[in-house]
Amino acid sequence: MAELKTRLKTELTAAMKARDEVRTRTLRMVLTAISNEEVAGRSARELSDDEVVTVITREAKKRREAAEAFDQGGRPEKAEAERAEGEVLADYLPAQLSDEELAALVAEAVAETGASDAKAMGRVMKVVNPKVAGRAEGGRVAAEVRRQLA
Repeated sequence: MAELKTRLKTELTAAMKARDEVRTRTLRMVLTAISNEEVAGRSARELSDDEVVTVITREAKKRREAAEAFDQGGRPEKAEAERAEGEVLADYLPAQLSDEELAALVAEAVAETGASDAKAMGRVMKVVNPKVAGRAEGGRVAAEVRRQLA
């Protein structure tokens, strides 16, 4: 079993004993998402830690988007609940890259692929995405690639 999944289960038990409702709700939700991912497709499989991080990243993004939607809809208490869940998920994600670190990785990828215009964006993204792996949101990466290729 992936170490991260084991850690999530252990911390779920601790959160339940501590009667921490937000943490309990969030960890149950992410473990369900991981289980769903494991049984999706033709055959059931065990997710690696990297795949678990991908699932957690996706869930954290959903929380951010939901919080924004609740803010726009005039539901601040719901937005706050979504943000609280997002903070719990952030504990299980790798530290995010700073703008400078991201720019350096993208510049390296641009040099590596020899890209010179926006048409080569796909090639650059293929090289830079594995290096970023969960440490920056896809939109941020794409924006930086576009900026450097412009």
